[in-house]
Amino acid sequence: MVKVYKPGKVAIVLQGRQAGKKVVVIKQLDEGTKDRPYPHAIVAGIERCPRKVTRRMGQKKLATRSKVKPFIKVVNYSHLFPTRYQLDLESLKGSVSAETFKEPSQREDSKKAIKKQLEERYTAGKNRWFFTPLRF
Repeated sequence: MVKVYKPGKVAIVLQGRQAGKKVVVIKQLDEGTKDRPYPHAIVAGIERCPRKVTRRMGQKKLATRSKVKPFIKVVNYSHLFPTRYQLDLESLKGSVSAETFKEPSQREDSKKAIKKQLEERYTAGKNRWFFTPLRF
């Protein structure tokens, strides 16, 4: 079987609270684990996209509108829809692991690291499609 969900692949969540949100695969587990015996992936996504900014806005307003609210989640492959896009975030691989979900404080720390990385990418103007909400 072809591996569709490689690290860095952008997908869309189909089920659950974050349905319709874009995520990037951080780690894939094709065979599953002991506590999750189905193929799944650890993903990081954008819960709230940055808002539209214009040139006449000041620096303070521009900074608040450029904020990203991230989330991390373990998602079953059948609840993901792959896209053609890739997002190269090498530093995220080390920040999120399977042990991150056991302790709430570790989860918050990894969310902060992801937020910092995603906001840097947004302000640099890279991967513009990932930071726009889906149209319905």
